[in-house]
Amino acid sequence: MSTDPILHEGRFLAVKSRNGWEYVTRVNASGVVAVIATTVDEELILVEQYRPPIRGRVLELPAGLAGDLEDARDEPLIEAAKRELLEETGFVAETMESIGSVTSSAGLTDEQTELFLARRATRVGVGGGDESEEITTHLVPVAQLEAWLGDRRRAGLHIDSRVYSALYFAARAE
Repeated sequence: MSTDPILHEGRFLAVKSRNGWEYVTRVNASGVVAVIATTVDEELILVEQYRPPIRGRVLELPAGLAGDLEDARDEPLIEAAKRELLEETGFVAETMESIGSVTSSAGLTDEQTELFLARRATRVGVGGGDESEEITTHLVPVAQLEAWLGDRRRAGLHIDSRVYSALYFAARAE
């Protein structure tokens, strides 16, 4: 836990200062997860949802917070990843492994996102997120991913930077 002074604290975020550098930190979670999930048909599973800070729809990896639920404050990151994949997309994966953490925006936040590689995912539910979310699931053949993302970008959708990590890892999925 950081001892840096809090300049402002809201319901979900705090603005802190370290040696004159202001940054944002989460106050309602113990971690962040994102899942690079491929189906048994070699498709990458992506989600699309509206993000108020940029006033637009964003293509993202299935992702979410760990430890943000009242009854699961000590939720392991891998369990959060499995929960988020199912909740947002309706898929479960045969295998899931951590492949390391990445910074979200190192000049803005101390947040680290743990990436998980999920293989041989199959649909078992409807997905769409929880009651506060309106999520669309996209299944994109891995071999067509780069072109598909280009088409979506030209159509005006925003693309989360972690999706480009998926280009590398999904191509190497079993």
